[in-house]
Amino acid sequence: MTRSYVQKLSTILLDAITDKDPLVQEQVCSALCALGESQPEEALRACEEHLRLHEKLAHPYRTMILRAMETVVSNHISELDKDMARAVILLASSEMTKAKDLVWDWQQAASNVLVAVGKQFIGTVMEEMLSKLQPGALPHYFVVRTLANLSVCNAFGMVPFLTSILNTMLPMLGAAKHDATREVLCYALQHFSEGTLEYLANLDQAPDPTVRKDAFASHMSSAYDILFQQWLQSREAKLRLAVVQALGPMSNLLPSEKLEEQLPKLLPGVLALYKRHAETCHVSKSLGQILEAAVSVGSRTLDVQLDSLLAALHAQICVPVESSSPLVMSNQKEVLRCFTVLARCSPDRLLAFLLPRLDSSTERSRVGTLHVLRHAINSAAAQMEVKKPFILSAMRLPLLDSNSKVKRAVVQVISAMAHHGYLEQPGGEALVEYLVQQCALPPEAEPQTAGPSGEEPPADSVHAVSVRTLYLVSTTVDRMSDVLWPYLLEFVTPVRFTGALTPLCRSLMHLAQKRQEAAPGALLIQYDGNVTLPSPYAIATRLLAVSSSPYQGDGRGAASLGLLNVLHRDIHPSLGPRWATTIPLLLEYLDEHAADALPQKEWEEKLLAFLRDTLAAVSDNTWVCQLSLEMCKQLPCYNGAPQEKNFLYRCVGTTLGAASRKDVVKKHLRELLETARYQEEAEHEGLACCFGICAISHLDDTLTQLEDFVRSDVFRKSTGIFNIFKDRSEVEAEKAKGALMLCYGHVAARAPRELVLARAEADILRNVFQCFSTKVLGVKVETKDPALKLCLVQSVCMVCQAIRSSAQGGCFHFAQKAELVAQMMEFIRAEPPDSLRSPIRKKAMLACTYLVPLEPALEEQVRADMVHGCLQSVMAVLTEPEGDDDRQEPLYLDTMQALEDLLTSLLQRDLTPQGLQVMVEHLSPWIKSPRGHERVRALGLSACLLQHFLEHLHVSALVPFHNLGLLIGLFSPRCADLWPATRQEAVSCVHSLLYLQLGYEGFARDYRDTAVERLLVLKGGLVHSDPATLFHTCHSIAQIIAKRLPPNQLISLLLTLFEGLGDTDKNCSRAASVMINCLLKERGHLLQEKVPEIVSVLRSKLQETGEEHVRQATQNSVSLLASQHCEAVVSSLLGSPLPFDSHTCILWRALAVEPSLTAQVLELLLQKMSRDVPFKESRAFLLSSCPGRVATLLPLAATCALSEVMSVPASAPAVLELYPQLFAALLLRVSCTLGVQLPRTLQAKERRAPGLALASRNLDPCSSAAETLQVMLLRGGSEDVVQYVEREGGWESLRTSTGHEEGVARLASAMVKFAGPRLPLVMKALLGAHSSVYEVQRVTSTAFLAELLNSNVVKDLMLLESLLDNLAARQKDACASVRRLVLRGLANIASGSPDKVRAHGAQLLTSMISGLDDGDDPQSLVALEAMLGLAKLLGLVEPWDLRSVLLHVAVRIRPFFDSEKVDFRSASICLFGHLNKACHGNCEDIFLEQVIGGLVPLLLHLQDPQASVAGACKFALRMCGPNLEREDLAEAFQKHLQEGRGLHFGEFLNTTCKHLMRHFPDLLGRLGSWCCTWSPSSGSKWTWNSSLPHSSSCSKTQPLLCA
Repeated sequence: MTRSYVQKLSTILLDAITDKDPLVQEQVCSALCALGESQPEEALRACEEHLRLHEKLAHPYRTMILRAMETVVSNHISELDKDMARAVILLASSEMTKAKDLVWDWQQAASNVLVAVGKQFIGTVMEEMLSKLQPGALPHYFVVRTLANLSVCNAFGMVPFLTSILNTMLPMLGAAKHDATREVLCYALQHFSEGTLEYLANLDQAPDPTVRKDAFASHMSSAYDILFQQWLQSREAKLRLAVVQALGPMSNLLPSEKLEEQLPKLLPGVLALYKRHAETCHVSKSLGQILEAAVSVGSRTLDVQLDSLLAALHAQICVPVESSSPLVMSNQKEVLRCFTVLARCSPDRLLAFLLPRLDSSTERSRVGTLHVLRHAINSAAAQMEVKKPFILSAMRLPLLDSNSKVKRAVVQVISAMAHHGYLEQPGGEALVEYLVQQCALPPEAEPQTAGPSGEEPPADSVHAVSVRTLYLVSTTVDRMSDVLWPYLLEFVTPVRFTGALTPLCRSLMHLAQKRQEAAPGALLIQYDGNVTLPSPYAIATRLLAVSSSPYQGDGRGAASLGLLNVLHRDIHPSLGPRWATTIPLLLEYLDEHAADALPQKEWEEKLLAFLRDTLAAVSDNTWVCQLSLEMCKQLPCYNGAPQEKNFLYRCVGTTLGAASRKDVVKKHLRELLETARYQEEAEHEGLACCFGICAISHLDDTLTQLEDFVRSDVFRKSTGIFNIFKDRSEVEAEKAKGALMLCYGHVAARAPRELVLARAEADILRNVFQCFSTKVLGVKVETKDPALKLCLVQSVCMVCQAIRSSAQGGCFHFAQKAELVAQMMEFIRAEPPDSLRSPIRKKAMLACTYLVPLEPALEEQVRADMVHGCLQSVMAVLTEPEGDDDRQEPLYLDTMQALEDLLTSLLQRDLTPQGLQVMVEHLSPWIKSPRGHERVRALGLSACLLQHFLEHLHVSALVPFHNLGLLIGLFSPRCADLWPATRQEAVSCVHSLLYLQLGYEGFARDYRDTAVERLLVLKGGLVHSDPATLFHTCHSIAQIIAKRLPPNQLISLLLTLFEGLGDTDKNCSRAASVMINCLLKERGHLLQEKVPEIVSVLRSKLQETGEEHVRQATQNSVSLLASQHCEAVVSSLLGSPLPFDSHTCILWRALAVEPSLTAQVLELLLQKMSRDVPFKESRAFLLSSCPGRVATLLPLAATCALSEVMSVPASAPAVLELYPQLFAALLLRVSCTLGVQLPRTLQAKERRAPGLALASRNLDPCSSAAETLQVMLLRGGSEDVVQYVEREGGWESLRTSTGHEEGVARLASAMVKFAGPRLPLVMKALLGAHSSVYEVQRVTSTAFLAELLNSNVVKDLMLLESLLDNLAARQKDACASVRRLVLRGLANIASGSPDKVRAHGAQLLTSMISGLDDGDDPQSLVALEAMLGLAKLLGLVEPWDLRSVLLHVAVRIRPFFDSEKVDFRSASICLFGHLNKACHGNCEDIFLEQVIGGLVPLLLHLQDPQASVAGACKFALRMCGPNLEREDLAEAFQKHLQEGRGLHFGEFLNTTCKHLMRHFPDLLGRLGSWCCTWSPSSGSKWTWNSSLPHSSSCSKTQPLLCA
């Protein structure tokens, strides 16, 4: 059978209990307990089985399982069956006694399980425990402890077993030697005694009601002797405490005689433990039990011990509770329990001991005595009844004590006395008054500071205890009702009891309600004989005044109003129905607002409305006048509470306004002016409000009293008619002036509007200015007192408001408007611009705000000066206040609000786009300020102005919002400002501007555009300062702007954003860049006509600032613009002055970022470079006949631009794409600029260049082209080409006319070596130059192609055939140099592709022969190139191809043997040698003639001064030798004409002539004639000094030829 799910789960949990993590262990225990809640037996069985099977499980884990079992057993003891209970008992017993040594946690947990089971199965548990308790052997420690605990938790089940247990245990007492054993035995005796006493106290419920105390007397007596006489004397403190804890309950089981006998020893013995133990709680508890036992047996010994007992107990009660552990508090409770026993048995002795100690010098003694006295009054009321007068008399002294702890104790005693009728006795009023005085103490007088570490916090303050006590006494002690009512009313009006008003009102309200219930309809206050009670007017005034600060004094506003409501009949009989409605509404308003959220002004207005309603309900002028008199009387009482006094002033004004007797009104107004405390500025507002409220009903009387007072001597230093002003100082007079100005202002603000207009300037403002300025010797002098200025400004504000709010205000002509504006601006400018020290500027701006709408309108310059002055005064104010004054922040906010209102009022006067532009222009410098707080304020003001404009927008016709782009361009970059607040305000501005545009387009005001509304979503994301997030948000904002911006505003927006690139805030500059890029992407296609302007602006922006981010931004902008208008951008940049400055170069390089764009730019530049002629023919100077070539500007600029674009690494892909075209065009550009000069203007710039910020690039046309070509090769990945040409000197040669062909050849050679794969396309691009009108370009392309044939790469690339064809086609070119280079190229095939010569032999030879026959070359350079080429080719062509041209060539080159030019002589003779070489073994007779004919010049040229010619002659003669078919002659030529060897010409000539005469005798005559007829070259002299050698067959004649 499988185990149940609960068992499996229990097993899993029990296995997990050994986890090392304590938290896991606790969770496992909790899980086991939870499992036991649903299946207790299953869980217990699993735990029991686990412990039984895992004997080696460590005891900490066993402990945790046992604790879980205890919890389950305790909660489900009634559900366990006997078998399960027995199993648990056996397990717990085994676990408890398994270890002989004490393992406390483990054994205690097992013991607890037994105790828990013993509550239900006591018999089974006792059976197991008794088996462990054997006579004569000391039981296990926890067996005894378990029996003790069982006797307490199940006394009814244990007591029947106690006799047998005691019989077994008592003999063991003497055998117990260890302190631990003795302690547990004491513990058992204590609990056995407590269980027995509980059993005896509940005999009616006990199973055996026959059990008596005597049954245990003998056992307890025996145990007592050992414990008291032996063990109590032990040195071990724990044992002594265990003994004394046992003696307490044991004393109640001792025989009475035994107890009486032992008391003289027992009491002193126990009292002595107070000195030996710090923790005395157990001693006091035991002492109380002993005292109760002694009193219960009527012990006489107790009287003898009483004095010592009282002294010891009093010492214990005086231990301070606040500074001790909770055990001290428990000890005091036990000590008070002892005092209760003594108070009941000896009250006289106790009072005689306590009352003198009320005058003790120590605080602890006095406080302790009062605590005991309070406890005695409460716990021994019957015994203390006759002692009341005595105790009351003794309490006079503590009432004078100033110690807070004593006061608290006195209040507690008074509370006890109230409950037991003491305060009804004569002298009880003093205690009530004392209680009210303590309620009036300020709560903060006793701060609730935390005690030292480990101590309890201090007790409640005297105030708190007193308040609580007064309320409890009033509401819960019925007998106190007559004592407190109406006596407590006497404490309502005196100021010194203000702090107690809340508890007083609450108590009085409860007492009054009880009296109303007892006698409905009767007056609550009986004034007959109670002369000390306050009048109804005094009560009403007092309670109304303090209600103005409703949350002070623990909510005295609600309490005061509640008391007023209860006393309505006593205040006035007519008020009941009205107040029953109005006061609950006021209380409800207070409930709805917390203390820190109560609108004070609104609350006071509600109270004033309540007062007005009350006055209307009474409708009794006598009552009203009497109330106003009482209010005036109470005004001085609030000198220390300015807020309440000001409110009372307003109440006075309200009451006087309701009075109909003008004499009373005038009298009170005059008295108020005379008695006001003008030196207290806080009182000015209240006085002014009073006059203003009164003026509502009595304007003429109010103005009359004010004017009379102004004319009085109050403002003079001399004695006036009012004695009160005799000693007033000049400063106080200034204060009075300020108060009067405020009075006039409030009168204007409150009085009926139709009456104010007529008096505003003539009566009110005239007197205000009279107070503000005085005359000295007839000259008007204005004060510098800030307070007086402020009063003037406030008065002007209120007068202007009154005029504006009047129905006739629109047509009122305010003559003093300009003067007032100038005065206000003077005040504003006088304020420090960097700090807020007073509200003057705020009030002055408010005054200007109220003045602006009034007629006549201000002049434009005045308005501009006003805006500028106010901005200068406010915007620069530092954000952090200089001091710690909390008023700075509200003042700053109010000042900013005033500035906003002023600007809004000015905008309202001109609610047009132009008017908006004017306001924004004023704010623009602050929007761009380097100081963050200034930008925040400026953007905030801008947002408010735009919102106001939007809210008041009224478009009668569809008109353009012409400055939209400018405004958006100003605000939008601020969306990335460093300050989060600025960013959000900027978004608000853009949001409003776009809706303004929609409004001007005709959309309704409530229309909501989806795209524009998304700005508000983006606004939330600007709180975070992550740059990536900010710029992403700015891009999103720009997308929205691009969607909603009219096309005609795009350029103005962009130009404004371009200006923003130079912003000092780099974040905003970058944001402008992001927005520009976005706008160009989204709407750039509309800007083609504006491209030149945009490019010009970007160039100028680069010139203005060198910041890296600005440079990057302009580059991005140009790149984006070019991606849509590439040709326009390129044309605009090409129009830049040459040489390009560094800023223009930056823009060019910006076009190389995107490969696709770069390719377009490069193609356009190639077109520009080839579109115009590269140069123009001109004369360098007017008088010179030497023509010159001057470079044209467009190709030159395009060349420079190409260099800049290709200098950017990112241009590499585009360069690779256009590699052939770029290479060909730039190479041809180099060729056509050879010898070309710069225009004279550029030559001058070149000379000035070192002093200018220009690019360092060479502007020489040819050099710039060559450098651009190098840049192109480098960017195209041909670095090796550049380096090779540089090493070979090719670049320098390329720039010169004489070395150009050589440079081209070097370049071609390098391309062959390092850029072979690119040659097909390069060759294709160069072929187009065949038709060029410029010879030099044809020469360059031909030279390049000719050099290609010098390598076998062209064969590998399969270019040979096409190259040959193209070169052959150029053989008819009009330029001799081209024809010459064609022959060179054809000849190069011999070195590049020799294996291909035979295939093209005929064609090659034909071309060469054609070159030899070229008659259009006067210098015969073509023929020279043909001879050189033939020399290369002859050895490679087919013999039959050669045979047909051999004679022709020999004949054609013969004339060049004697040429004056070395190259010609050398080339022709060398070619003659190659002809002979080609004919070896197959020489025809006709050619032999040419060979013999050439011998003479060859022999003679061996003496040629040019080594190359002489070398060629040696080669030719060696080659001729074999063709002469004479071996000896050939050997002679080989011997004497070796290459690199010196020649002995005479010897060689003799030898040669001998051989010639021998082999060719018939030729000798011809040789002689040739020699005679041979003419040496011009400029040379030849001498033949050798004679022909003799021969046997010849005559001996030897001719000598001399020349």
